[in-house]
Amino acid sequence: MARKPARSRAAPRSTHRRRNGLRLLGALALVAMVGGGWVWWNQRHWAPPRSQWPVQGALVGSGDGEVDFTALKAIGANFVYIEASASANARDPAVVKNLDAARFAGLKVGAVHKYDPCQPADKQAANFVTVVPRDKRLLPPAVELEQLADDCLVKVGDAAVVSELMTFLNQIETHTDKPAILKLGAGFEAKYHVAGALDRQLWLTRDRLEPEYGGRPWALWTANGALSTSASDTPLRWVVVQR
Repeated sequence: MARKPARSRAAPRSTHRRRNGLRLLGALALVAMVGGGWVWWNQRHWAPPRSQWPVQGALVGSGDGEVDFTALKAIGANFVYIEASASANARDPAVVKNLDAARFAGLKVGAVHKYDPCQPADKQAANFVTVVPRDKRLLPPAVELEQLADDCLVKVGDAAVVSELMTFLNQIETHTDKPAILKLGAGFEAKYHVAGALDRQLWLTRDRLEPEYGGRPWALWTANGALSTSASDTPLRWVVVQR
């Protein structure tokens, strides 16, 4: 007698549930990848609306490589700040070339000093005035306040940090004949509270959302720390001015 063909057994329900679960996880992973890619792309290409902040520009340093200032002007930059000096001895050897190139492109230009609370104020001021020319066409100097005194080889008290900073500001303001702008980091402000102690305009930093840690209105805002532009192979820090 011929045997009846064996019936195929249906997969257990648990197997179906497992497969459906894997499909769902795969779909969620795809959505997450697409969403993450969109967020990354949007962040790299986002700048505050011109209708609200019509004056915009960039912060440029040696780490940004070669910058095409004519292209920077073409994409809508009105000004550029260039990192010129840091601490007591560090300098960007290309700062004069960059200042001239930016001005030739039709941009307003200014210089930034990265302040080091571990180094004497007068030595840092001497470094700045050596590399930054005395030129009335320059924008007010900006002083980056990010580094804390926590790791100084010689202990520096909080009051001494603020006192030395005042000395530094007075010396570079005598050189430039303009009040400096405090490019103030959130950590520096939380420790030393200089926004309320020093009567200078503030330059604050926060991606996409307006910063509030200064405790009072800001003048400049680094709104995107990594904006992709045709002016440089590396993303640039994009800055807007408060009206």
